[in-house]
Amino acid sequence: MVFKQPNSRLCFACGLENPFGLHLHFYDNGSDEVVSEFTIASNHQGYPNVAHGGVVAAILDEVGGRTVMIGDPERFFMTAKLEIKYRQPVPTATPLRAVGKLLKLKERLATAHAEIRSPQDEVLAEADLILSNVPDGMVDIGEADRLGWKVYSDEG
Repeated sequence: MVFKQPNSRLCFACGLENPFGLHLHFYDNGSDEVVSEFTIASNHQGYPNVAHGGVVAAILDEVGGRTVMIGDPERFFMTAKLEIKYRQPVPTATPLRAVGKLLKLKERLATAHAEIRSPQDEVLAEADLILSNVPDGMVDIGEADRLGWKVYSDEG
């Protein structure tokens, strides 16, 4: 079974109203994996036709971090450590797939692995993450409507 995760309004990775953002959508399998299919726009390039390394890092960070939200979309995280391996240039204007895999989940910390894969399923970039719950009081889930934190239809 596949579950669609919430988006927000202004997040760089998932914010649907961020004019400079990636507008990523995320789906999870209900247990340990999150996936996003996307195409990186040319305005997010570093070298011609190659995604900027910071954009690649943001995608890996988000897809890996969202693994802690599987089954609990109100569990917010922060990345404590992100170790990236850039294997091959990540192209713009090409359909890509990001996959996050939850490795270990504890009450306060989690570990995950994330990859960006080519249409041929080659690993272009990967990361290992250590994730921590956000500090108390940093995010008020009561403000979810104002933040636009909800599951949006794929058509919208």
